Amino acid sequence: MDLLKVESLTQLFHLMVKEEASDLHLQVGAPPVLRINGETVYMSQYEMLIPDLMNKIIFENLTEKQKHQLDDKGSVDLALGISGLARFRLNVFRQRSSLGLVARIVPMQIKSSGELNLPPTISEFAKYKDGLVIIAGATGSGKSTTLAAIIEQINQNRPCHIISIEDPIEFLYRNKKAYINQREVGIDVSTFRDALRTVLRQDPNIILLGEMRDMETVEFALSAAETGHLVFATLHSSNVSQTISRMLDMFEPEKHHQIRLSLYFNLRGIVCQRLIPAIDPNLSRVPAVEIMLNNHSVKKLIKDGEDAKIHIVLNSCEREGMQTFNKSLLDLVKKNLITEDVAFKFSPNAEELKMNLQGIFLSKTGLIGG
Repeated sequence: MDLLKVESLTQLFHLMVKEEASDLHLQVGAPPVLRINGETVYMSQYEMLIPDLMNKIIFENLTEKQKHQLDDKGSVDLALGISGLARFRLNVFRQRSSLGLVARIVPMQIKSSGELNLPPTISEFAKYKDGLVIIAGATGSGKSTTLAAIIEQINQNRPCHIISIEDPIEFLYRNKKAYINQREVGIDVSTFRDALRTVLRQDPNIILLGEMRDMETVEFALSAAETGHLVFATLHSSNVSQTISRMLDMFEPEKHHQIRLSLYFNLRGIVCQRLIPAIDPNLSRVPAVEIMLNNHSVKKLIKDGEDAKIHIVLNSCEREGMQTFNKSLLDLVKKNLITEDVAFKFSPNAEELKMNLQGIFLSKTGLIGG
């Protein structure tokens, strides 16, 4: 059987949509690879990619500036949109003296938090007027999708000015009740730093930061929240306590107390999420989320540097909308969205989850029945 030829990225993007893949991987010496339902699948019906072909299909989609960045830094981020199909977030990089590429699909339509099977508390973040909300998780955990659901909810319900600083822009918003400006680093503004310097002069009510990547970004997010803005930002971390640690690690130890005080006053909440394989093949994966709201108990723990005890508050304040990863996994099992085996695989504490499934829960004072 003759193998199919790779002719363009557009051809492969159509393949992604057809196969309902979340990601595309291209590497010299291998056929295209898709991530489908969380698993990597070799598209063995296609020929292996050779250097000349890889260079052609990549460089024809890069601007001169992006080519220079690839030469200078060894990688470049960008987004491409195919009319009527979808948008795609790309990272092009050099490896073993050749080019590699990973592309992720970004749906044209922004789903609501309900459509994404997120808990009701997520919608409450759209009602805040000021403060900092952090959406955390590993790469590919759905942070941007969750954030887009919140921003779109605001767009549909609140007259305000929203400015996003993204690298690159993923979801495209159309003005509804809100007025939205999206600035892409490298295209609309030279650097993230330059965008931060000017954003407060642009009269925003709400600021979306694609990522809190360094000390300067964290300081800006906290300062903007303190001056009456609502700030949404993402961070690469796996749980609530690690999110706080990651932020502090960007600063010298002598500044930690000051940052903790700023979090005490300005942090509104943290959402950490992971995508879990679903029972329904039409869903592919569903989010399991840990949610922390900065109530009085959490504030005290943050101020006193006792982040490791925050999980106790998450367990005891479910009525306020907080939850642990295990509580989220338990709910997903009860809703028949994931299997028990999958829940145990992804649980940070499988023994506790096993008790939860039997109706046994740990309180501050001991065991209680469900």
